[in-house]
Amino acid sequence: MAEKAAQLRAYHWRGYTSKGAKVKGQLLAYREDEARNMLAAQQIRIEKIKQRAPSSWVKRRNTANHKDITLFTRQMATMLEAGVPLTETLKLLKSSAKKAELGLIINQIYQHIEAGSSLSQAMKNSSPLFDQFYCDLVATGEQTGRLEQIFARICVYREKSEATRAKVVRAMIYPSIVSLIALLVTIGMLIFVIPQFKDVFSSFNAELPWFTLKVLSVSDGLQNYGHYLFLAIVLSLLAFKASYNKSDAFKLKVSKFSLHIPIIGDVLTKATLSRFTRTLATTFSAGIPLLSGLAAAGKTTNNVYFTHIIEHVHQQTAGGRPLHRAIKETNAFPDMMIQMVMIGEESGALDDMLNKVAVIYEADVDNTVDNLGKILEPLIIVTLGLLIGSLVIAMYLPMFDLMNVMG
Repeated sequence: MAEKAAQLRAYHWRGYTSKGAKVKGQLLAYREDEARNMLAAQQIRIEKIKQRAPSSWVKRRNTANHKDITLFTRQMATMLEAGVPLTETLKLLKSSAKKAELGLIINQIYQHIEAGSSLSQAMKNSSPLFDQFYCDLVATGEQTGRLEQIFARICVYREKSEATRAKVVRAMIYPSIVSLIALLVTIGMLIFVIPQFKDVFSSFNAELPWFTLKVLSVSDGLQNYGHYLFLAIVLSLLAFKASYNKSDAFKLKVSKFSLHIPIIGDVLTKATLSRFTRTLATTFSAGIPLLSGLAAAGKTTNNVYFTHIIEHVHQQTAGGRPLHRAIKETNAFPDMMIQMVMIGEESGALDDMLNKVAVIYEADVDNTVDNLGKILEPLIIVTLGLLIGSLVIAMYLPMFDLMNVMG
């Protein structure tokens, strides 16, 4: 089991240096024996060591993530290409690691290699941040003797994937924030502003317009039953989350629906296709068989619907069908991609064609995200105008009627 399954802990210690000077400090490790070994490597004789839970800030700053692994991969590729031996590379990267957990992971990789494990197996046993796809590529590099090239390919793949994912997240942030603000402003007006007008209208003793009455009834309902509505929304979200986590069929429907959301769905689809083709091209060019590459690519799509589709493609391809025919029968892939895959299979340059497809869809995602503000801005302005403007009109209609009567 990988050490990442254990919790990062803080160890406060007191001790003496090799010269007898009294010192103390704190370090992060998974287990006490790791902390003791780290201090022994610094020639510190431990007088007392005590485990404590690290603060959330310290833990957040020192927990390794996918971006740290990408940086580690780039450094591995650079140093191996420069001719630095593997063990020396790991030592240097461990000493320069800015996050405590990354240093621990690299140290465990080094220890596994010293014990006789291969690099791919050492990575697999050290942290789940090195997924099966990553470890399979490293194993291929070890077998072919092209480890530095494999790390360079993994790094390019991860950097492209992370850039695409970041762009998709940015595409979601803008409409989400604006929609949330519009909703909060509308609710605030209905709860705090509209009731003030209601008191004014009651002093008129006049018949109110139909639209105003409807808005006032919504305001009353929100004040009287708003807490029930909030509770119902929270329970619905919890039920949705529970169903999503437990039901594969429900998760499949949600994933498929997300791809049909206007504008956003198109971005998600292109991002998924670019990730799939990039993964498949990386594995195929590294010498991994097509079927194994399909299995790995299906797991990296981050969309259950496409994962299900790719599993079907894998079964059809394993049965002897060409890849382009297998993906065409799913009706989930665009014609341009099917044609390029067909050309790649017939010409023997499938990895090049897949990389070109990935570049095309990544460019489409970039273009859509860059122009998303211009696309959504008119829609957002109209929506906000209708929401806020309707409330304002509903409140001023009785005043217009009153002035007509007085006139």
